[in-house]
Amino acid sequence: MKTTNCYILGIESSCDDTAAAVINNGVVLSTIVATQEIHTEYGGVVPELASRAHQQNIVPVVHQALRKANIDKKQLQAIAFTSGPGLMGSLLVGTSFSKSLALGLDIPLIDVNHMQAHILAHFIKADGQTPPNFPFIALTISGGHTQIVKVTGYFEMEILGQTIDDAVGEAFDKSAKILGLPYPGGPLIDKYAQKGNPKAFSFPKPKVGPLDFSFSGLKTSVLYFIEKETAKNANFISENIEDICASLQHTIVSYLIDKLKNAVKQTGIKEIAIGGGVSANSGIRAALKDAEQRYGWTTYIPQFEYCTDNAAMIAMVGELKYKQEMFAEDTVVASARLKF
Repeated sequence: MKTTNCYILGIESSCDDTAAAVINNGVVLSTIVATQEIHTEYGGVVPELASRAHQQNIVPVVHQALRKANIDKKQLQAIAFTSGPGLMGSLLVGTSFSKSLALGLDIPLIDVNHMQAHILAHFIKADGQTPPNFPFIALTISGGHTQIVKVTGYFEMEILGQTIDDAVGEAFDKSAKILGLPYPGGPLIDKYAQKGNPKAFSFPKPKVGPLDFSFSGLKTSVLYFIEKETAKNANFISENIEDICASLQHTIVSYLIDKLKNAVKQTGIKEIAIGGGVSANSGIRAALKDAEQRYGWTTYIPQFEYCTDNAAMIAMVGELKYKQEMFAEDTVVASARLKF
């Protein structure tokens, strides 16, 4: 298959960000994201409002992505879109638009698993970025997922462990809500943590299988801790916010690293890559760099713009699938709980 000037349009609409990107032989030519601010008022994403905003945003976002890439839509070789997992209403908007555009242009349609895309974002060509070597261990951490995945090829992935209840991103955001921080609270915990003492307070690490995760108990312990301390001192949170956040983040990060150590021990693989929105967390990034020196791992950390939901990673998977002629049928449907 001819791959010279392989222009792929990627469309991402799994949650509350409408995104489009154009990639050409691994190089991102444009990446546009329309963020929905309205959810801040509700302390979380409202699915119905998200899908309505996607309908308003998708055409201008795709138009901007093509214009910034300086290409015409007729130059595209394929349309790649997120088919799941995610919010069903949001996925339907992206799926319907992508199917219509591919049909209108008479080019292949490529369905992309959102979580696989977070892993394969490491293969985007960018300055200073080296892709991991196969096989490698991927830790995917986001608001909806926490998984340890063994990756032996672009589309050869095996989940070794995952959360049995809540995801790590949810643990950050729900804990932030308990602390009275606005949504999304995860980045704010990271911000305060950088100035606090990580050993100031102690939170328990959930006890589950060696490669599995659990965060519901941790959220409960944070709630009980705050209720107990504020009963004694009404200003406890404001007076100790940096130390609380540092201690909580330290607990979560060390928990993640513990699981990665178990995965390395079980598989013998020391190539470690992270992906997903929570991989933007500074504590996790620092801990991985420390693990390189401490345990002899080789770690791969994506650029910030490819951590949170973005269409460049969707386009990257689209290009990899295009070159292997892994096309979707026009009957393809979105799946909110799509598996690997």
